[in-house]
Amino acid sequence: MEAKSMLSKVALVTGAGAGMGRAIALQYAREGAKVLVAERNSSAGEETARLIRDAGGESLFVQADISRAADVDKMMKACLDAFGKLDYACNNAGVEGTLMPLAECSEENWDTVVGVCLKGTWLCMKAELQQMIKGGGGSIVNLSSVAGLGGFPGLAPYSAAKHGVLGLTKTAAMENAAHNIRVNAICPGLIDTDMANRFTGGPKADLEQFILSLKPMKRRGTPAEVAEAAIWLSSDAASFVTGHAMVVDGGMRTL
Repeated sequence: MEAKSMLSKVALVTGAGAGMGRAIALQYAREGAKVLVAERNSSAGEETARLIRDAGGESLFVQADISRAADVDKMMKACLDAFGKLDYACNNAGVEGTLMPLAECSEENWDTVVGVCLKGTWLCMKAELQQMIKGGGGSIVNLSSVAGLGGFPGLAPYSAAKHGVLGLTKTAAMENAAHNIRVNAICPGLIDTDMANRFTGGPKADLEQFILSLKPMKRRGTPAEVAEAAIWLSSDAASFVTGHAMVVDGGMRTL
């Protein structure tokens, strides 16, 4: 049996109730890490933690809205109370908001999307970095998007926030390399998630087919494929990688 690479380590995953977040949390657990599952939806978050425990892992669920500083503080306190430290963090939580042209975007839509995707990532990173500095090192992986690498019609606040996540990632990587902390990002393309269904209208929709036509692989990615990237970036196998934005998109950005 292959040795687990993350035994005795502690990982925190936000937005871990479904999709990529759940897949990442499960993969950390398979590698031997104890996992703090953070999720706004209590039933979904509890289910992820249960799946980890049923597979023989150790996990704790904390209900948290990462756009609220008090919830992020509660999340970090729960992690430290339960596990005593933090080695890895994956800031995955995000919302796409309502699709509409920038000229029609409401202030409420803007604030909701940027509040979770950008402010929330900043709040989480701030708390995570403080603990990792105290602990002598760690690794953070942020979820950006291919929409963080270019414009995306109808998703102005989401695209802006995901561009911002890359700025946070690169700045934190520069600031914290001396603390033995690596900070990287993943930019997924169209992945098989509920968010993708809401955006495209589903696998049979015209928008979906158009997006797939731009991908050399001609398919959606799977949450598990994104999870593999997150685990690699977290692990010692990526010990000389920091400030990097890894594109996981089936080749869409090659065009």
